[in-house]
Amino acid sequence: MLNELDSTVLACRFDAGSGALAPFQILSSLPDTFVGDSRASEIEVSRDGRFVYAPNRGYDSVAIFAVDEGTGRLSPVAWQESAGKTPRFFALDPTGRRLFVANEDSDTIVAFDVDQDTGALTIAETAAQVGSPTCILFRAAP
Repeated sequence: MLNELDSTVLACRFDAGSGALAPFQILSSLPDTFVGDSRASEIEVSRDGRFVYAPNRGYDSVAIFAVDEGTGRLSPVAWQESAGKTPRFFALDPTGRRLFVANEDSDTIVAFDVDQDTGALTIAETAAQVGSPTCILFRAAP
């Protein structure tokens, strides 16, 4: 779960029987060296459940967290610059091999390759120049 206004990630356990969430960890989506104004904008779990991604508007980055397979606890891996200003939204493509970041105030959607072993992101290309992108959707192949 992402808390937009204080840029924190809340890890929860899910009880399938009751549908209840039970929080067990909270951590910042910002590095402890960051001083300034920033807001979180989105959260997504990798297809294999090993990594969590959360962009920061203000720090203009994507936080990368590893998920401990045994406990579900998160640990920071890195903060990847978003290659633009104000990452408003992002999405992993259907394969989970590319992550696209919609940088609202720089009018770009930037593609990153996802390292399947480490969760790290490497800038691949500017996928599109569009006015104030705020959402990314993938269309299913016909």
